[in-house]
Amino acid sequence: MKMNRLAAALIAYAVLGVLSWVTISDTKIRAVPLAILLLFAVKSILRRNETMHSDKPEDEAVANKDLAES
Repeated sequence: MKMNRLAAALIAYAVLGVLSWVTISDTKIRAVPLAILLLFAVKSILRRNETMHSDKPEDEAVANKDLAES
């Protein structure tokens, strides 16, 4: 069974969220790692959508040029 990287990342974020929820007892502090994990999950989803739906060939040409120069 093949799993894509986005699904693996989201599962990892969920597992880390559950672990942080179980191990941190203070409710005020408990929200901080959950918020950070949520930001990472949203960033992962938005970045995937950005790369999967790039319809602008000039963006790809600029990105390829930048990669070739470095």
